[in-house]
Amino acid sequence: MRKSVLGVAVLALLLALSVSGLALAQETIQLAGWSSSDAENAALTAAVEAFEAANPSIDVELIFAPEFETFMQTGFASGDYPNVFYVDSFRLQDWASSGVLEPYGDQITDSEDIYEPLRNIFTYEDQLYCAPKDFSTLALVYNTDMFEAAGVEVPTTWEELGAAATALATEDVAGITTGIELPRFLPLLYQNGGSILAEDGSVSLNSPEAIQAVETFVGWYTAGVGRSPADLGAGWAGEAFGQGKAAMTIEGNWIIQYLLDQFPDTNWSVAELPAGPAGQATMAFTVCYGVAAAANNDNLEASIALADFLTGPEGAQLVAAGGFGPMPARASAADAWLTARGEEFAPFVAGGEYARPWSFPPGFGSFIDTFNTGLNEAIAGNMTAAEVIESAAEIAQEAIDDMS
Repeated sequence: MRKSVLGVAVLALLLALSVSGLALAQETIQLAGWSSSDAENAALTAAVEAFEAANPSIDVELIFAPEFETFMQTGFASGDYPNVFYVDSFRLQDWASSGVLEPYGDQITDSEDIYEPLRNIFTYEDQLYCAPKDFSTLALVYNTDMFEAAGVEVPTTWEELGAAATALATEDVAGITTGIELPRFLPLLYQNGGSILAEDGSVSLNSPEAIQAVETFVGWYTAGVGRSPADLGAGWAGEAFGQGKAAMTIEGNWIIQYLLDQFPDTNWSVAELPAGPAGQATMAFTVCYGVAAAANNDNLEASIALADFLTGPEGAQLVAAGGFGPMPARASAADAWLTARGEEFAPFVAGGEYARPWSFPPGFGSFIDTFNTGLNEAIAGNMTAAEVIESAAEIAQEAIDDMS
């Protein structure tokens, strides 16, 4: 009788230890980012729940930080920051060089399926640091009614773009509108064979190709066929275009849902950006899932597993199925995104093959500000294209020198 009671007690103790062991094995990791649209937030939540279902020993705490950069910088300073977090392409080099990221590129599932330009964006000192969660590109968005009325064909070259803008411009309607800023200008720089930095990291901006690209961009506005969103009484180019105040704009695929929701009666379509003398180019705006450096990450293996799941083949299909603005970073999921979103938006996807990074070394914030100011001053007639390039190149060189 006593043996039986003892046996039951031992069995109960073993069961308790087993349950306790399971509890101890449970991991909780944090995933931090910024809040996007309701559709994107819901899609990410669903993807996280799918990961948890496939990995029952891992709980994920999802954090949408209103002031994301401040939130992360505070965490970096204390050494206590989320296990997994968004890293904008613009911040990759800065955060990688400061040692807060764990490079997990060699553990990404089928990394070759990720568009090569996106892999390059998140490569620092020859290491692929993180996998992109999705991306957006720039394309030419045009009003089909205005094109038909003017008998204008969709432009495929710089010359055709200028001619189309001239033919479509009226007293009330701009031929083209864009933000007067570096990210809208850069495609022209690359399409003309120019660059900001050479392969060896030296400043290569001050070139005839760059000057000609500025002259082309500024020329739209000084000729009167281009007008800024502010000149058209709009907050951004998408709004001006949707209101029918511009026949064309250069915008990203985030404009799709905006126009469908806000301007359902506007008839429009999309084309790849017209090629320049050196060929095609567009910009890639993207974010990766960064993983906290091992020294600050007690759940490194689980963190990498989450990042890889969200960006892997299954995660890419979840992004595609959502059909919202950003596109999956994997070529294998492109057709699924177009099925959900619409085949007419294929020009945005096509840009993934030849997009250039919106990414700069640490300390290039002043360069961007200087360039933006220069573009506006050139349009106002206060600077020449050569002066815009020269002043921006000087600031870029100062940033490079400060890094040495």
